[in-house]
Amino acid sequence: MKPLSRTGFVCVATVLAALMLATRIGHLGDALHLPDASMAVFFLGGLYLRRHLAFVACLLLAVLIDWAVITFAGVSTFCVTAAYAFLLPAYAALWYGGRLYTRRLDGSALSLLGAFGVALVSASACFAISNGSFYWLGGRYPHPDLAGYLAGAWRWGPLFVRVTLGYVAAGLLAHVVVQALARRLHAGATAHA
Repeated sequence: MKPLSRTGFVCVATVLAALMLATRIGHLGDALHLPDASMAVFFLGGLYLRRHLAFVACLLLAVLIDWAVITFAGVSTFCVTAAYAFLLPAYAALWYGGRLYTRRLDGSALSLLGAFGVALVSASACFAISNGSFYWLGGRYPHPDLAGYLAGAWRWGPLFVRVTLGYVAAGLLAHVVVQALARRLHAGATAHA
């Protein structure tokens, strides 16, 4: 896939930031909120935005949202431990998984399926890093052991990965729709020229 135009970059970045804002704010909250889309935002950001600086901006947005909901909305600090620093490599697994695949994304069904497969691997790696660091380094489990970790990972991993893949599928579907609209507009403009 060719790099986005400046306008395309701003549009995609805005949509991804809005998605993170809309879902991360309530990610520790009640059932009235959509599931947290942050993992998908990082994968899709890598796929479409690519730039290292955009990754840093996305990471800063995630941290800022967490700070704001903890400071002003009374969200628990339970998940903020020494392991919080491991969100950097966890989210990097998503961003750079998407970034590595972006040149193969041409809009064909096979390339979209490939992007979905890379998202699966990247989301699994992200979950393993973030959950593993929280379990082993977070200080919330008095006697961590491998059996306890595996039980928790098996319990929560499929949910986090499934939610991420749902958002990624929606993003890839939007990709198909936007490409089809662009082709139709281009064909219409060419026919009238």
